[in-house]
Amino acid sequence: MSRPVRVRFAPSPTGPLHIGGVRTALFNYLFAKKHGGTFYLRVEDTDQNRFVPGAEEYIVEALNWLGIPFDEGVGKNEKFGPYRQSERKEMYQQYAQQLIDSGWAYYAFDTAEALDELRKQLEAEGKTFIYNHANRGTLDNSLKITAEATQERIANGAEYVIRFKTPVGETLHLNDIIRGDIKFDTSLLDDKVLFKSDGMPTYHLANIVDDHLMETSHVIRGEEWLPSMPLHELLYKAFGWEAPKFAHLPLILKPVGNGKLSKRDGDKLGFPVFPLEWKNADGTSSMGYREQGFLPDAVINFLALLGWNPGTDQELFTLDELVQLFDLERVHKAGAKFDPDKNKWFNHQYFQREDNAVLAKGLSHTLIEKGINKPIEDVTRIVGLVKERATFASELWNLSDYFFVAPESFEEKAVAKQWKPDTAEILKEVADVLLNTLDFSSANTESVVKAWIEQKGIGMGKVMPPLRLSLVGDLKGPHLFDIIELIGKDETLKRIHKAVDTL
Repeated sequence: MSRPVRVRFAPSPTGPLHIGGVRTALFNYLFAKKHGGTFYLRVEDTDQNRFVPGAEEYIVEALNWLGIPFDEGVGKNEKFGPYRQSERKEMYQQYAQQLIDSGWAYYAFDTAEALDELRKQLEAEGKTFIYNHANRGTLDNSLKITAEATQERIANGAEYVIRFKTPVGETLHLNDIIRGDIKFDTSLLDDKVLFKSDGMPTYHLANIVDDHLMETSHVIRGEEWLPSMPLHELLYKAFGWEAPKFAHLPLILKPVGNGKLSKRDGDKLGFPVFPLEWKNADGTSSMGYREQGFLPDAVINFLALLGWNPGTDQELFTLDELVQLFDLERVHKAGAKFDPDKNKWFNHQYFQREDNAVLAKGLSHTLIEKGINKPIEDVTRIVGLVKERATFASELWNLSDYFFVAPESFEEKAVAKQWKPDTAEILKEVADVLLNTLDFSSANTESVVKAWIEQKGIGMGKVMPPLRLSLVGDLKGPHLFDIIELIGKDETLKRIHKAVDTL
């Protein structure tokens, strides 16, 4: 590397952080850590009209929850601060002026109404309006009047913007780490606004100035910014600065159909597209991965493989493994389709790795709310028995409720299949066997009951399914004798007798 790796995640605080933005942050984080570099957060809040209170705090909380915190940013190691663009606005004017002085930019006094009228006229003729070399000499800007007249208009309070003066007739040969060599014809580019009439820079100017001053080595961002690449390269050239290396990530696509993944897709198919829940201005809320029960490591693992692959069949990676393996040159050019089922699959895999004691604490809160008192040791063991069927912690109660509360009904199909004319008498005898069993451990009750079955010459199928049905209310659940041990002798006998009386 020619210079130390410094990469940034630079979101605009205009609402919740989309999962596509999370992946951009993740890839920047992985790249920085892979090369012993710095991952910093810059808040690009120059568009005050779209600023949403709470969005910046949301972004920071999301990155921390995901386990990919920034090294530098607002309130943290502010080596190149401030890290909010709105707090840097005084400096952008001087750089805009520098471009004007060097002939790379000009003042434009055109009103929005005048440009809109011109746009409509051209559309009526079947043409497209582009503010560039083809017409800038005829529009209301400083290129057609003297410097003195320009300054006089500014002094008299005329509103203006500063536009970039795009070179004519050049072919830019640019390199993108992911997409390779790309050519752009400058004659097809427009003269972008760099500085707005409200005294704030546009994204383009602020972005380039800040990336330079903050010594950014690589710009890793979404594919939607690829059309801005020629302007940004030209701005670096205009300032005489070394440009960072660029890498434009592929889009995250809808699960079905074409196009970029949106919040609407998540709402329609029932999955979150934001890391944390977001409260909307109208009082509604948008789903968040955290609140839906997803584990941060699972989200990270899933997102890492959206558009990147390690070159092997391995799918489950720790964050440290992702750091070691990550390579921008293995990022795909084509968009990556979002698969909600695969998303849940990853969470299931990570959920199985969760410590049973930690999960038991969560389930214990549910039990307390339901007025159930059970030793934490038993809850921990129960979690270990049922969690393989769970993808989220919220599913643990439904998978284990029969450990804590006797079934109020019995599944009809199971009853029809398993409850025979002699079942009641068989279960009464099983109850007597268990009543006289002192050691009620799983291993011992299993040994005792199976020995009795063998002695009686009864098939297992005539005893085990109806016994499970009596205790659980269905034919589901883990090892039957583990259930018997955990609910205890009194409850086991009580449930058997209830089933006999009811069925």
